Amino acid sequence: MKKQFRRLLAQEDLNFLLTNRVPRIALTHFMGKFSKIRNPIVSKASIGMWKLFTDLDLSDARTRKFRSMHDCFTRELMPGARVVDPDPNVLTSPCDAIVGACGAVAGTTVFQAKGFPYKMEELFGPGTDATPFRDGRFITLRLTSAMYHRFHAPHDVDVSHVSYITGDTWNVNPIALKRVEKLFCRNERAVLSARLRRGNHPIAIVPVAAILVASIRLKFTDVLLHLKYRGPNEIPVDARFGKGDEMGGFQHGSTIILFVPPGFEFVDGIATGTRIRMGQALMRLPVQQPAAADADSREALEQVSA
Repeated sequence: MKKQFRRLLAQEDLNFLLTNRVPRIALTHFMGKFSKIRNPIVSKASIGMWKLFTDLDLSDARTRKFRSMHDCFTRELMPGARVVDPDPNVLTSPCDAIVGACGAVAGTTVFQAKGFPYKMEELFGPGTDATPFRDGRFITLRLTSAMYHRFHAPHDVDVSHVSYITGDTWNVNPIALKRVEKLFCRNERAVLSARLRRGNHPIAIVPVAAILVASIRLKFTDVLLHLKYRGPNEIPVDARFGKGDEMGGFQHGSTIILFVPPGFEFVDGIATGTRIRMGQALMRLPVQQPAAADADSREALEQVSA
């Protein structure tokens, strides 16, 4: 048992060394350029090598012929590959992922891993108010490199603001999260401020980049957010999405952290280590008060009449 434990620690040390004790930003810039080389030999060899080290499954991809590794990273799914839970009282997963830390927010304190807390204010930066999410709930969704890399609206939402925060590119796997304090607050990220059209509940969607992630692309802005971006960090937007609509994507595996106010509850089966797919039920909305429910009914009736 002791030998097995020492072997596990040695493997974790090696993983941490190979993915973090390297020139992370330079390697990320290189991967961004290399992945876009449009050469059939380079593309086929790169994707073949990728399959050797991951559980890459392209059976649900719209196409399986890619001009570059970047095209494979950012692939679309074939129609019907994901089913979005239609229940209006349910918030769905914005992406395919493995659930990381999740649970209640203690005031504004969140845990990336046991013993490693951070403040929402540190994650959000000065451009986003953390007050609506005090004592609310959060869930960390880790996208591995082999997963589908686009993310979608977890409900019918209106996005009003994006804060872009440049930073490092630490690996965001569980080994690094247990060793690097406030890792998510160090990495490049975007904070999407939105409101559900049902109940007017605020939510915050935070895509966090990692090593080899060359950019975060949002469907509703005309800029590509990456480490060389020098535009405004606070970006006002006015974008509407239906539940399940594509919102953006990464160019490699990474993480999305979702924050909601008090009153939301996780559905059964959501726990650390659970594998989920985009569109799967994640949380239940707070029970609507009669006045809010009547307002929703009137809006639906007006839309039908129009």
